[in-house]
Amino acid sequence: MTLEPALLQTLDAKKARLDALRPLPQHTLSSLREKLTLEWTYHSNAIEGNTLTLRETKVVLEGITVGGKTLREHFEATNHRDAIHYVEAVVAKNEPLTEWLIRNIHSLVLKGIDDNEAGRYRQENVVIAGASTTPPDFLHLPAEMDTLIRWHEEAAGMHPVERAAELHTRFVKIHPFVDGNGRTGRLLLNLELMKAGFPPAIIRKEDRLSYYDALDDACANGDYRAITRLVGEAVERSLTTYLDVLAPRA
Repeated sequence: MTLEPALLQTLDAKKARLDALRPLPQHTLSSLREKLTLEWTYHSNAIEGNTLTLRETKVVLEGITVGGKTLREHFEATNHRDAIHYVEAVVAKNEPLTEWLIRNIHSLVLKGIDDNEAGRYRQENVVIAGASTTPPDFLHLPAEMDTLIRWHEEAAGMHPVERAAELHTRFVKIHPFVDGNGRTGRLLLNLELMKAGFPPAIIRKEDRLSYYDALDDACANGDYRAITRLVGEAVERSLTTYLDVLAPRA
């Protein structure tokens, strides 16, 4: 168990309250999804250095070009939105996690940015600045990714939040692509959560340092407690957002 019992109880209690409200009102659900898609896109890209503000991200997603920002930054916003829509479709069809699915998510993340590398495992070795571990040799990537999928199949009994946090960490440690691993990893994190009926966890830009520290600790030492707590707290924020709109307390 990597999730503190008190946080686990809070998450399960809030999810039970949300589940009791289903089916959710369509227009309310649509506006909540739009809000979380915007915030997820903004924060996930900002963690990686994208300089669009939350408001600028919103207008880019509405099809407006923001002056003084690079074409790549515009693509990162619209690509991420499209990748979220793909993940939502996967969840709706309850498709199993496969390497093909992961490559598809990555293809959307890098579409128009680096089409040669989109959906393609790296063909070279890399190091990650500031990390305590070195990603595996590129020749080992097919075996590493196969092991990841098999681990996921065997982890069905874990609490969804713990499983999602560990899946994310294991993927990031493999670092199978030249670019876009962080965004793809956070999309996988939320694919796992959403399949289990949780709203997406939004890792905030302002939590970037603690997020990187927690990931590094998990990758280097196999200690998933910090990354799982960080994900759990993010899930709780999203659950609270839903419940505040759907079932406001007097």
